[in-house]
Amino acid sequence: MNSATTRTTWRRLKRNKGALIGITIIVLAILVAVFAYLLAPDGSPNANRMVVEIGGQQPGYRQLFLQLPRERKIGAASFFERLFFGEEDKYQYIPIQSYQQQKDSIIIQQYIDEGITERVAFPVSRTRWQEGTDSGTFKVISKKFRLGTDKYGRDILSRLLVGVRVSLGVGLVTVLISLSIGVLLGALAGYFRGRTDDAIMWFINVIWSIPTLLLVFAITLILGKGFWQVFVAIGLTMWVSVARIIRGQVLSVRELEYVEAAKALGFSHTRIIIRHVLPNVMGPVMVVAASNFASAIVIEAGLSFLGVGVQPPQPSWGLMIKENYNFIITHNPMLALAPGFAIMLLVLAFNMLGNGLRDALQVKE
Repeated sequence: MNSATTRTTWRRLKRNKGALIGITIIVLAILVAVFAYLLAPDGSPNANRMVVEIGGQQPGYRQLFLQLPRERKIGAASFFERLFFGEEDKYQYIPIQSYQQQKDSIIIQQYIDEGITERVAFPVSRTRWQEGTDSGTFKVISKKFRLGTDKYGRDILSRLLVGVRVSLGVGLVTVLISLSIGVLLGALAGYFRGRTDDAIMWFINVIWSIPTLLLVFAITLILGKGFWQVFVAIGLTMWVSVARIIRGQVLSVRELEYVEAAKALGFSHTRIIIRHVLPNVMGPVMVVAASNFASAIVIEAGLSFLGVGVQPPQPSWGLMIKENYNFIITHNPMLALAPGFAIMLLVLAFNMLGNGLRDALQVKE
């Protein structure tokens, strides 16, 4: 699309309230994904700080902790290491009910479970202990878990924030793979027609006939379970719709005068396809890309829920639902509902953006 078309599309998008809401949510999600470890209360890698004694707590739960230095000395992480990978905890966190200092020891009532504590004494000199400050080796702090803790005692809010990276990452990689394969095969089929079209359409129909989830399972079993494998597996199953749309658009565009003029001037087929055909058929593809982005997020969540997607301890919204879905019928349903709401909100944002793009580009079915 040329700059005039782009400006017209943007003006129409700005008049579409649904599209603006979708764009706002997506931009906020991108910012959260970039600064997740800086925003999360638990900035450890994968927000994986486990305190099993406080597992399954409700939103707003507050707990006292005795903060002890780890036996192994951990160096300070740089700003970019914290930004991209988080920072390994320098301390271990022991949940406590109460504490008091007696001479050269600190006496704590360690929290074991609801109504169960254990008395523990830690020898400590006065030079190594300062309550509530960072200057001492030992420290008592209070932490609030705004969305509660999962069954392993990890902060739900932190894992939700870090999990945005997985959902946006799988959508982005899926769209890139599906566009690359779909645009290439669709353009070749529509431009050359004949046997090339027949062969590509046969292949498209074969892939189209296989259920998406079944095909993802097969590819995942071949590539193995893991972070990048699930991205590639989903991307390799979602190019078919792109290819069909591109083929139909190219079939109509290739007969127009400017394409005939380019052929008469002796331009190569590659130049005609890249410079003259594809820029004029990408409008509908943008709508499909937004839809594929939303579909990829849902499929990744489903795969993680079934155990063949992103693997622990990496936070994935689908995996969080799997780990905590039993709490839905017990005392704390928010542990599973929070990632479900996050999936719903992000998918809704991309669908609203796709609808806005459809209206702005005047794409007719």
